[in-house]
Amino acid sequence: MIHRFRALPLRSRLALLTATAVAVAVAAVAVTCWLLARAQLHNELDTSLRNTSAPLGTVRQAVSACRTTGSEPSGAGRGFAYVQVVYPDGTRCVAPDAQPVRVGAEDVAVARGTEAYALHSSTTDSGADVRVHTEQMAVPVPGAPGGTVTVMVARPLYEIDTALNRLALLLTFLAGAGVVAAGAAGLWVARTGLKPVDRLTDAVEHVARTEDLTVRIPVEGEDEIARLSRSFNQMTAALASSRDRQAQLIADAGHELRTPLTSLRTNIELLVRSEQTGRALPPEDRTALLTSVKAQMSELAVLIGDLQELSRPDSATPGPVQVVALHDVVRTALERARLRGPELAITAELRPWYVRAEPAALERAVVNVLDNAVKFSPPRGAVEVLLDRGVLTVRDHGPGVPPEELPYVFERFWRSQSARALPGSGLGLSIVARTVHQAGGTVELRPAEGGGTVAVVSLPGAPAPPPVPPSVVPDERVDQA
Repeated sequence: MIHRFRALPLRSRLALLTATAVAVAVAAVAVTCWLLARAQLHNELDTSLRNTSAPLGTVRQAVSACRTTGSEPSGAGRGFAYVQVVYPDGTRCVAPDAQPVRVGAEDVAVARGTEAYALHSSTTDSGADVRVHTEQMAVPVPGAPGGTVTVMVARPLYEIDTALNRLALLLTFLAGAGVVAAGAAGLWVARTGLKPVDRLTDAVEHVARTEDLTVRIPVEGEDEIARLSRSFNQMTAALASSRDRQAQLIADAGHELRTPLTSLRTNIELLVRSEQTGRALPPEDRTALLTSVKAQMSELAVLIGDLQELSRPDSATPGPVQVVALHDVVRTALERARLRGPELAITAELRPWYVRAEPAALERAVVNVLDNAVKFSPPRGAVEVLLDRGVLTVRDHGPGVPPEELPYVFERFWRSQSARALPGSGLGLSIVARTVHQAGGTVELRPAEGGGTVAVVSLPGAPAPPPVPPSVVPDERVDQA
């Protein structure tokens, strides 16, 4: 049953749930009203019986009828009330034109004087339901002990039953009409309320069918449907932007890979042709070709590594984040920079600073910043490096970056006109910006006074790790970490 319900469309389920809820509520109200009406009618009947006294003439006729015939009269048809006299031995005398009512233990107790009155339900000899009130009356009837007799006054319940049956039919009709109206209203509300969901469904199906991420859903109001539509629009916009960036990355990567691959293929073809024709290349030319092949392969390896780094989601990190001594990372990067620019005068002033980052990614970013300074420095130029309170400043004395090009220096594969003749792929500063932002810092390039460029990397600090006891060797410290 539950599976069948879940298989129904959402609007049908909403209409069915609405109709069911209204049906339960209406049924509860109808039953409550019917029970209250029945209790009220019975209370009014009891009050009427307690306040109604049998006519003296009717009581005398009942006593006389028993004395004359010696038996109970058969009674007549329906009347307003049935009157009969009850004796202590349980016998009765029924008044003319009255239905005989069965005498109960409560009535006998009143006749014997042990109870003042009795009010209960009973039936006639023919099986009709009645309500009975029994009490003693002072009636001057010959032969009555003490001048009193016990009189039963019974009222038929068919009037109340008829009224209750009519009320039940009326409530049933109203409940059924209410359920039908509630179901129709629920279906209408479901259709009206689910129109935005239908539009969203159509949009999703259109995107799945055509892969068109330019679809946007009109947003009206601030309700849940509007929030869902706004979230869908943001999702499609993010997917479109991601797809555009992916396509741009592929195009740029293909463009950057084409140059080293072409050069590498040309050099290898020359070497292969030399071997096939038997014409040996001069040793110096062969050495130059092999050196060029090695350089192109190194450039391809660096480019592929950069592409792998940039292919990761922005929220992902290549390794666990930990507290890193930034001054040690910069010192290691400086050693590599001095090897790449041995003719440069690289000076450094490093003050201790700890950050939370992934060590390998942070070191690569710092190396990229220093490599950028080494690459654009003139022969026998100078590079100044300063680390003070989390701000790493790298200043070179190269040609500098034009102010109009500064907004683009951190974009992927972007290279200025002056740098296109130099080795590189245009991904180094993109990786720097990515790593620094993941560590919660900022990076910028700006012109330096007197020429050149200043790269400024700012990283938030972290508490320094506790000192390692002298008895612990370095290898054990790494294992413990």
